[in-house]
Formats: sequence, structure tokens, C-alpha cells
Amino acid sequence: MAKTGYHRADRVADQIRMEVADILMRKIKDPRVQSVTVTDVKLTSDLRIARVFVTTMGTEEEERNVFAGLEQASGFVRGELGRRLSLRYLPEIVFAKDVSGPRGDRVLKLLDELHVTTEAEGGSSEEKTSS
Repeated sequence: MAKTGYHRADRVADQIRMEVADILMRKIKDPRVQSVTVTDVKLTSDLRIARVFVTTMGTEEEERNVFAGLEQASGFVRGELGRRLSLRYLPEIVFAKDVSGPRGDRVLKLLDELHVTTEAEGGSSEEKTSS
């Protein structure tokens, strides 16, 4: 019988996401990482590596500074996680840029453009069905 649903790695990843967000917001004093939002955490199945996806607002130069600050703070973050979570092995923390936000914004923009084009070509589908 195959297991379905929520796996342990998913539950641990969700807990890590909440804790890392809290640590970055409340414990890290580095001004470079103040504008960071933790969006997701992907854990390897053996729970050894946690890839923490973050988004930042700013230019590419500011983004490089943010990731330099996160890299420098990763040891502190891992230590804080060790105090907050009861895991046999604490995963290595790797910060990565989340590209799903801008990708989602682009898809929404394209859908809006498609909707405007459809209306310009002869009205919406609601108008066609009501006549």
C-alpha cells in the first residue's frame, strides 16, 4: 500500500519555514536581511538539507547584499533552529532565491492582457451568453 498525503519531510519543512521567518524577523540584527520574506522550505527526504526560499524587494545589488547577509547568518539560524526544534539531525540551511513570485506576477499580467484583448474583440463571454 502506497503512502499518500503529508510526509514527515513536509511537516518538518513547514515548521522550519515558520521558525526561520521568526528568527529572521526577531533575532537577526543585520540590516541587510530585514526585507526578506521566507516563502517556502524544501527538505531532502533524509532531512539533512533544508533549502529555504526567500524573496526580497530591491535591486540586484541589494539582493546580492541580502544573500551575503543570509549566508553569514545561516550558522546562527541553524543554531536557533536547534534550540526550537527537537530533531535528531538538524538540517543544513541553504538560502535560495524564490522565483515563483515574479513568475506568478507575469502569468497574472498575461491573463489580464488576454482578458482585455477578448473584451476588445467582441465583448466578454457573459455578454454573448445573455443575448
